[in-house]
Amino acid sequence: MRILITGGAGFIGANFVHLTAETRPDATVTVLDKLTYAGNPSSIAGLANVTLVQGDIADRDVVDPLVAESDLVVHFAAESHNDNSLRDPSPFIATNLVGTFNILEAVRAHDVRLHHISTDEVYGDLELDDPAKFTPETPYNPSSPYSSSKAGSDLLVRAWARSFGIEATISNCSNNYGPYQHIEKFIPRQITNLIDGVKPKLYGAGENVRDWIHVTDHNRAVWDIIERGRVGETYLIGADGEMNNKAVVELILELMGYEPNDYEHVADRPGHDMRYAIDATKLREELGWEPIYRDFRSGLAATIDWYRENQTWWREQKSAVEQAYAARGQ
Repeated sequence: MRILITGGAGFIGANFVHLTAETRPDATVTVLDKLTYAGNPSSIAGLANVTLVQGDIADRDVVDPLVAESDLVVHFAAESHNDNSLRDPSPFIATNLVGTFNILEAVRAHDVRLHHISTDEVYGDLELDDPAKFTPETPYNPSSPYSSSKAGSDLLVRAWARSFGIEATISNCSNNYGPYQHIEKFIPRQITNLIDGVKPKLYGAGENVRDWIHVTDHNRAVWDIIERGRVGETYLIGADGEMNNKAVVELILELMGYEPNDYEHVADRPGHDMRYAIDATKLREELGWEPIYRDFRSGLAATIDWYRENQTWWREQKSAVEQAYAARGQ
């Protein structure tokens, strides 16, 4: 199988490349990545049968010939940091909408199977005391330029599947954690701050709830959907890992040997969604998927170990990331 993985040098995409190389050694993988600040070629360096192509999915002349040579496209590439989308939405429109359009036109022209990776943030948020969870039938209600652009990309995939008959599936996943995640993101930022002897930073009161899943479990589900999912369907991926940000920071502090209240409150993000929660019943019942990392504590401990042991991977970017947050009072 010839697989094109867009965004395969980013966090979730790189972990998918590793999983694919480990479990499907006969596959030939091409990674297409723009290698912005969030893409790191060292994340996939040295893997057998993996070729990295630096290019932009917003460039149709780059996308089309790579899709033409593929049997499967797994589309991870996206601008994904909410804070960045609030400062400048334009890259999110170019990558998440125009880039997805180019992928769709190429798979349509060359009759190639597509799996599109998305986020639970397209559904907006839930109240803290609401027993409901997101399902594939939940109406879209995005609240940021990032989540709006991802919602738009999902709708493009659905339209191309219905109007042109492309062979596609979609997955919307909850918040991921694990190796190779950029240190601007919530969990690795706190871990790397503590490695440097700096107190973690907590947005507002820290009551915002996220539904955490280890990146390996996310990518295992993606392969299940590709191989056994129904074409044209959307599957939600989640591991019942709801926890508020305050509890996550306190657990990181505990696991790293600090007092659980040894953190700083910083200015909250504008329009910060309160709660995400995934109902993965469809994925579990149709495809038999179950998470391996059922215990968030042990998964988080392993993630802390990875950042301690791989400081050369993140060290160069740490100063610039913290300077940008400090300029925003965060």
